[in-house]
Amino acid sequence: MRVGWYTEPYPNNRMVLALKSGIDSEISWALERLCRLCHNEQFILQALPGLTEALFEWPSWYVKGGYERLQGEAALFATSDDLSQWTRHALECMFILRNASCNSANAQELVGRRTTQELILLALHRLKPDNDTNVQFLLDIVDLLQSISSTSVLPPPGSHMYANPVPPLLEIAGTSTDRALILSAMETLHLLFSNPPNAVHLTPNSLALSAAIRYLPLVNDKPLVAASLNYLYTHLSHPPMTRAFFLCPDLKSTLRLLVLVMLAEQEEEMVSLEIPGRIFTAPAREDLAGKIHELTQEEFDRLLPMQEPQRCYEWMKIMFQTDEADELTQVEFWNLYKDVFAVHQEQYYALPASEVIKNVTIVFPSAMAMVLQGPPQRFVVRGVSRRRDKPGASRFQCRWDRGQCSHPHLTSPGEMYEHILESHVNSQLEPKIPCTWASCTRGPFSRTHIRGHILTHLPTEQHPPLHAGQDTNITLPYEGFPHPVPDPTTRPIPPLRSAHITYPAPTKEPSSSALTALLCVRVLYRASFASSGAAPRADEDHFGFPGVIEEVGEKEGDEEVSADTANDLEGELLGRKAFGTVRYLLEGVRMRDETLMGWISEMVHAGLSHTT
Repeated sequence: MRVGWYTEPYPNNRMVLALKSGIDSEISWALERLCRLCHNEQFILQALPGLTEALFEWPSWYVKGGYERLQGEAALFATSDDLSQWTRHALECMFILRNASCNSANAQELVGRRTTQELILLALHRLKPDNDTNVQFLLDIVDLLQSISSTSVLPPPGSHMYANPVPPLLEIAGTSTDRALILSAMETLHLLFSNPPNAVHLTPNSLALSAAIRYLPLVNDKPLVAASLNYLYTHLSHPPMTRAFFLCPDLKSTLRLLVLVMLAEQEEEMVSLEIPGRIFTAPAREDLAGKIHELTQEEFDRLLPMQEPQRCYEWMKIMFQTDEADELTQVEFWNLYKDVFAVHQEQYYALPASEVIKNVTIVFPSAMAMVLQGPPQRFVVRGVSRRRDKPGASRFQCRWDRGQCSHPHLTSPGEMYEHILESHVNSQLEPKIPCTWASCTRGPFSRTHIRGHILTHLPTEQHPPLHAGQDTNITLPYEGFPHPVPDPTTRPIPPLRSAHITYPAPTKEPSSSALTALLCVRVLYRASFASSGAAPRADEDHFGFPGVIEEVGEKEGDEEVSADTANDLEGELLGRKAFGTVRYLLEGVRMRDETLMGWISEMVHAGLSHTT
């Protein structure tokens, strides 16, 4: 520390002497310097002999009667200058002690002093947070107690009322309207009850418990929610309090609030997962691509009597077309010719294979027979492909005579119109002609009107357009699956056409508040399903919880069920029903850690299986 602050470790230190002088100006000077020094981590009370005793003098005066004198004068008259100065001395001394206690060395110094305990107990039991001075004094007192509470052991429950700081702390946490005081009281109670010997002071109808539940919906006030969750977890970690909580009417709402706290702290992002694997498709309608042309009976009857090689030329024109990007094997050419004409060669001469291949270049000058070096060698004809029927040819099939017309496919709406008039209408002698198109029931019509009616049955020249979101292909279940099939509804479900699955995933580890809320829910879950065998055991395959003592014991069949046991069983049943009501909320909770996510999944499954 800098020279001139009078921090020399001597009994005649000027600041210590000024505090003990009884002169207000000297005391104010010393307290002003100490208020600045107490923020320093190097500020040690023991380094200045007599300083600790001097700092306790004014706070002790205030709690032993100074607060009553201050309230009496303030109620009737303006407070005197001396009383106001002394009250300020008390508040500044408490401020110094409170800040100094944040240092572990100073905390050890204060916890061992009887004066510290006496000051804390008197302040908590005597002062009421009904004015600003008392609130500030109590806030420093509670913070001082909080600094030394982790190692403090409370007296037994039957001790004198003024010996126990718990009742006034519970009252402050449960009834105060000052947020800072509530936060400090909650954290102090959490630290006190975290010490196992102090758990005997917990009660099922605690004011602090009600306050902690009441503040859980304030998710935007993170410090207050964190303090409430810490106290709630400490309370529920004591098995008798957990069993008693099941009989509390706030059980379902509390469990719901705990899950909502986890959801409020949860941050997610959409993750896209690519699915490997091939997708196999086929044209949605066969007529869009067109069928490979097969020789019709009419074409065969016309070709068979022809002389070779003219028959071969005409056959190739019907079966093939020019296509520079395609090729066919010479064997395929020969087999198509042989299958049609070789069976009739006793009556009609058929060319040998070599002549058939030579004729390809005559019919299709751009085609070329060649040998592709292998291995293996391939004998192909490049520049031709199989001819395909015109897409949509089946759309121009005459359906007169209830679909029994045997005329071949037509090529256009005009050609179909002329065919219907010449073959079916003009040959009728009756003045009224019925319409026999497929299932049409209109008519009969006069010769003039039936011409207009026939136009309503003709398909359009162009294929009906597809919807903007409709694909021209369909997805097959696997490669080589037959298509088309007579009944498409029997086709197995194909894999997803989309190669990505999008799902929400947490972006970071859960916050401390979310973890504390999860622990509270987990404690309630373990206690709810303790007798059903669904709760995890604290063994090598499961996780236990700090503060939770799992009691496993076998009961004799003839043992009478006590009233406490009946209440415990009733509480477990209520707990299971409560988990059934929050199951859908729990399904929305996601944790990055696999173990924590396993806890969530286990509780969701248990809530589904034990809702009654």
